[in-house]
Amino acid sequence: MRKEEKEHSAGEQLKKSVTFLEALALVVGMIIGSGIFLKPGVVLESAGSLPMALVAWAAGGIITLAAALSVAEIASAIPKTGGLYVYLEELYGKKWGFLLGWVQSVISYPASIAAQAIAFATYAAVFFPMGAWQQKALAIFVMAFVLWMNILSTKYGGIIQMVATFGKLIPVAAIIAFGLLSGGELNFAAGSATGAAGLGAAILGTLWAYDGWIGVTNMAGELKNPGKDLPRVISFGVLFVVAVYVVFNLAVFMVLPYDQVAGAATPGAAAAVALFGEKGAAFITAGVMISVFGAMNGYTMTAARVPLAMGHRGQLPFSRVLGALHPKYGTPANALIFQCGLAAIYILSGSFNTLTNLLIFVLWIFFTMGVLGVFILRKKHPDKKGPYRVPLYPVVPIVGALGAMYILISTVISDPVQSLVGIGLTLIGLPVYAFLEKKKG
Repeated sequence: MRKEEKEHSAGEQLKKSVTFLEALALVVGMIIGSGIFLKPGVVLESAGSLPMALVAWAAGGIITLAAALSVAEIASAIPKTGGLYVYLEELYGKKWGFLLGWVQSVISYPASIAAQAIAFATYAAVFFPMGAWQQKALAIFVMAFVLWMNILSTKYGGIIQMVATFGKLIPVAAIIAFGLLSGGELNFAAGSATGAAGLGAAILGTLWAYDGWIGVTNMAGELKNPGKDLPRVISFGVLFVVAVYVVFNLAVFMVLPYDQVAGAATPGAAAAVALFGEKGAAFITAGVMISVFGAMNGYTMTAARVPLAMGHRGQLPFSRVLGALHPKYGTPANALIFQCGLAAIYILSGSFNTLTNLLIFVLWIFFTMGVLGVFILRKKHPDKKGPYRVPLYPVVPIVGALGAMYILISTVISDPVQSLVGIGLTLIGLPVYAFLEKKKG
């Protein structure tokens, strides 16, 4: 087998067991976490008024959709396990792909899994009071359960994702339905205009709430029909979430007055209490737990596919181990254990939020490169034409790229030191890359 064929065979060895609905549940489940319950107040406070807040949610959705539709064309043309890491490698060169894979495998994905696990335990403490170490123990236990299910079968992970996604939508649907039928009135006059800067901050807040959709591309090699299904699940998933976010905010605004939403830490819970009484808070807390559990499962499923693909390319230490599939179950068991092992360390150290925050800027650099990659794909790689083409080209990719660049600029302005530290953590991967390339060479 030629080197190129061997390096790119990860997706071909995995079972093509992920259905369209399971992939769609991944997209929706990874986007809708706790942000839908927590962000409305922050966005409204930044926007200054209800109409501008709705504009911010719609604008954030349009930017996210434009970026998603653009990356979907690349996913259609290069439907390989590893997602954006693989796309950057093929479009920009091995070093760029490696740097993204490095930060995703070692820091970003395991830190995200850790954050979701500890968030689940924190919300569980509402029902069962626990100390800090008990919460960490529960977080590791829940993560271990998700890990075991994903080792046994990717199908089990897909089933968990579908059930969790359906479960998390129940409290959302309840608030939307009862809120819209509550007879409340929308107060469009409340608040005051905050100008372009306020609207910009509000849009930035919504973009964080929309994040997570790209994770499904990591599992392209396991989709039954990736070239056709990836663009569909990304497009339908993001469109669905945009609609849910806008309507959910309308429902909250119909139930609560402006001053109870603007700046509120948990406006979703406040709306539930107003609609359903004191039991509403418990209802929403349970919904958030299901939501976080689904997001943790989604991150666990998709995270392992990056070190798996890197292992097949010999781009990580112990690549042969990380790139191997379980001999009985045919799942990336070693890569799953590696990611969750790091996540357990981050849970015990309490460093996951710091690490995730440090890498936000860096990750959006790579996301921007991914959106712009559609131009490189069409110009330099006409042979890699997939069954899907981004609509309204080049307008849609330009909108997505401008939105991504806006996040970068806003992050640099708001926290330049954190941005530089994130770049530093990323560049640590270069000596590792040079060593591994020399070892292979």
